[in-house]
Amino acid sequence: MKIEALANPSVLSQPVYEPGKPIEDVARELGLDPATIIKLASNENPFGPSPLAKAAAVRALDQGELYPDGGCVALRAKLANAFGLDASRFVIGNGSNELIELLGHVFLRPGDEVVMGNPSFAVYKLVTLLFGAKPVEVPLVDHTHDLKALAAAVTPRTKLIFVPSPNNPMGTANGEAELLAFARGLPEHVVFAFDEAYAEYLENPPDLRPLIREGRKVVCLRTFSKIHGLASLRVGFGYASAELAGLLNRVRQPFNVNAVGQAAAIAALDDRGFVAKCASENRAGLRRLEAGFKALGLEIVPSVANFVLVKVGDGARVFVELQKRGVIVRPMRPYGMPEWLRVTVGTPAQNERLLATLAAVLGG
Repeated sequence: MKIEALANPSVLSQPVYEPGKPIEDVARELGLDPATIIKLASNENPFGPSPLAKAAAVRALDQGELYPDGGCVALRAKLANAFGLDASRFVIGNGSNELIELLGHVFLRPGDEVVMGNPSFAVYKLVTLLFGAKPVEVPLVDHTHDLKALAAAVTPRTKLIFVPSPNNPMGTANGEAELLAFARGLPEHVVFAFDEAYAEYLENPPDLRPLIREGRKVVCLRTFSKIHGLASLRVGFGYASAELAGLLNRVRQPFNVNAVGQAAAIAALDDRGFVAKCASENRAGLRRLEAGFKALGLEIVPSVANFVLVKVGDGARVFVELQKRGVIVRPMRPYGMPEWLRVTVGTPAQNERLLATLAAVLGG
């Protein structure tokens, strides 16, 4: 008997997430020096983590023989102070991806429905399918989530609805007033998951805490992987009502977030100057990339995140040619956009290299 015969049938048809290629893999495949490669594919912070976070991570290794704080008590207390909410309203995950999966564990059964935009973050659909539920995908309008259409897609079977703002891969965002009205208009049987992974890049991010204080079925998801530069340590968090957070904590594995990650995240919250500097640098880099793409005669989707979509024609070919020259970006064919690439905002030098290399590829 083959091992597949013992597996749950849904596992055999489960799509596999395709991450951006690591620098080491590209170097090995193409015979390049890793030091000459730049990666602008995964929306990482090109300036790395803050010095405070790095120092805290190193100190945490001195007690590497001990299990981490299973309840993430110190990190939840720090977040409670930063957000003005009780610590009982926070849940910590191995990246915000795990929190999306925890929502599936708590709320999804076969036959349930999950409403989401299309295109949007791929993990929403992957988790929905993993639990045997049905993804209900609603097309974007002007590259932005159509909140009225999302609300109209809700049925008695709907359990979850995901809205990211800014949205990955589009880089567009919905405003606070429309998000609050949208959430307040949802029926009682729907949990609204608001993904704020890129919120720190916005000058005035939406504040959905009033919904949580009202006791609504809302969970906001954030991560230390983006502006805080801690993607390798995998720390994310959600905040919601104490009841909703408690349900997520019931299905969370013990010791799901390592001690090094917890220590770095706590310190990262103290380094507000670093976050402000990264946000400012990102805005300048975003303007430079968008101007450079327009100078090349290329269509873009105006972005407020730390990445931008650019239409290059044959996206697969341009992706390969850029990679041959040591520049890794993200092709958008998996998102149904074969003519587009997603480019992360890099350092000023990386942005200039990307634009020059792209010009050479297109000119050739």
